[in-house]
Amino acid sequence: MSSPSKRREMDLMKLMMSDYKVEMINDGMQEFYVEFHGPKDSPYQGGVWKIRVELPDAYPYKSPSIGFINKIYHPNVDEMSGSVCLDVINQTWSPMFDLVNVFEVFLPQLLLYPNPSDPLNGEAAALMMRDRSTYDLRVKEYCEKYAKPEDAGSKPEEKSSSDEELSEDEYASEDEQVAGKADP
Repeated sequence: MSSPSKRREMDLMKLMMSDYKVEMINDGMQEFYVEFHGPKDSPYQGGVWKIRVELPDAYPYKSPSIGFINKIYHPNVDEMSGSVCLDVINQTWSPMFDLVNVFEVFLPQLLLYPNPSDPLNGEAAALMMRDRSTYDLRVKEYCEKYAKPEDAGSKPEEKSSSDEELSEDEYASEDEQVAGKADP
């Protein structure tokens, strides 16, 4: 596999054949979303995030770009953009790594072992260093607020357009009303 495009295809197929839900962004194989679950035995357990992955033309010789779509409270993740500050991905990437490594090793390690001395979210870093139990509670609050399965499963654009559609309950209640007024 000398060609970066063949390697990209192989790594993407390997990720799709694993237990990760992958959603392509466009026709190419360079941008996609992956559903990522918080690691067990951590304050992130139970959280589900939609991760945007962008593979550069030079992948696997250049690292993928990784970002959280739904909010996460973490010293090494920018709260507004979702950008990840991850040395292994950004600085020490090697063509030996693949996309499954990102989701099975790198991201879980990032969440399990935050580095408050290299923050993108200064407030989270300060709180973590000052009061770890309050930090853990804030992480759990963010998980409950922003990292439910439905938060990771829908595109941001779909949320605004679905406001116009009827919910299942509203749809069912309209059917019942119509059915209740039938002539004898």
